[in-house]
Amino acid sequence: MTTEIITPGADLGTSENKTPGAGVIEQNGRLVATLVGTVNDNEGVISIGTEGGIIRPEVGDTVIAVVSRINEKNGEATLLAICDKPERGFLPDDQFVQFHVTDICDRYLHHVGDALRRRDLIRATVSQAEPIVKITMKKGDQNGVLWALCPSCGDVFEADGDGDWNVRCPTCDEQTFRALADDYLGGEGLAALNKSGKRWSPAAEKVFARGSSGRATFIAADVRNDGRERNYFRFESDGGGRGGGGGRRNQHSPGCRLFVGGLPFSVDTESLRKMFSAHGDINDCIVISDETGKSKGFGFVTFEAKEHADSAIKALDRSKVDGRRIGVRDSDAPRDKKPERKHAQGARLYVGNLPFKANEDELKALFSEHCKVTGLDWTRDKAGQPKAFAFITIQPESDAAAVIEKVNGSELKGRKIRVDSANSGRSKKPGKGGDSGAGAGKSARELRAIQEENSDQKKRKRGPRKPRSND
Repeated sequence: MTTEIITPGADLGTSENKTPGAGVIEQNGRLVATLVGTVNDNEGVISIGTEGGIIRPEVGDTVIAVVSRINEKNGEATLLAICDKPERGFLPDDQFVQFHVTDICDRYLHHVGDALRRRDLIRATVSQAEPIVKITMKKGDQNGVLWALCPSCGDVFEADGDGDWNVRCPTCDEQTFRALADDYLGGEGLAALNKSGKRWSPAAEKVFARGSSGRATFIAADVRNDGRERNYFRFESDGGGRGGGGGRRNQHSPGCRLFVGGLPFSVDTESLRKMFSAHGDINDCIVISDETGKSKGFGFVTFEAKEHADSAIKALDRSKVDGRRIGVRDSDAPRDKKPERKHAQGARLYVGNLPFKANEDELKALFSEHCKVTGLDWTRDKAGQPKAFAFITIQPESDAAAVIEKVNGSELKGRKIRVDSANSGRSKKPGKGGDSGAGAGKSARELRAIQEENSDQKKRKRGPRKPRSND
């Protein structure tokens, strides 16, 4: 009998003249351990002993544990055994051990998940025993990961150095990094694949830059490699606008996925789907929301074909939905290639003192009697309600002065509107439409419109005065 701790998967030698007992199985003429414990040889029957008394971990002890929890900068593992000590019982206070990201290996790690994952079997050294047990894997090449699963398909990773990556899945060919122990899966000298003290390559840093959620993978239920097609779980929106970015989105061809911005908060996923479905078949649609379920004002629509997406962009970009002008563009296009917003050509006029009951068609009709209207921007509040001023663009520019003279003071819905050039009286003084301050770059008319709006808000906030008491 020996006190050496054996872990699941350990090769116990040939099965010739030997019989597998408790905790041991026979595979291809070899005996393989299935439990953590010590090897017992009782007249040719090989078994794993797991019984023993209570033992407390001490500083310097080498332990076997399985990773059970991962955070960004720390993690937790479940204690399985203490090497060179036959006892197997642990007090509840000692059952779970903790470690910091700097205790894993001698390389900078952005996240604990860059070198460990849940269910990894590890060997480590106790660095603190009270009040909580803490471990480190940096004391000796014998410490590190002893056994690890591929999160994508569930097969066991094989040690395979390729640049910064040191393990590879034989089933799905996934490559990643683990802080390997020298004897990972019974091998020898594998700790050298960790490349202690080395900087990460640009290719590895590009992977890490995705963030922990972007690098995460999920266990696939159908683990096989026999040529049959694999069907993976598909993360869909719930149809109610809830989404918040959880789950992986579907793959799509270039130019088929559209970003939709400026959406009113009343638009949910189904409303967005109905809006775009007239332009082609939709594979995926979602309005992004926060943790409370409230829309963030943007979403994504994925079409089956690029021509359908192009049609939606042409028809819906800069269109108005519930009083808000939305933007629709290819979500994959580089920023320097995204189409710039087109501004209406002509003379820009300021229109103030507008009645709240008026609409855009009525305002356009008032100006259309004297010129051609090429654009109208009616300022709205956060609730989508029109404010008391707007900016209208007309052609030809040379008629701007004449149009102002004719329309200024006209009556619309019982109110006399004010019309002037939006660029008249542009000030260069700081804080008054000049190069700095809250009004930087704004004309005098725009500043006056803002002042009028602020004045109206103050009036609305004031409540009725309480009558004075005669007592």
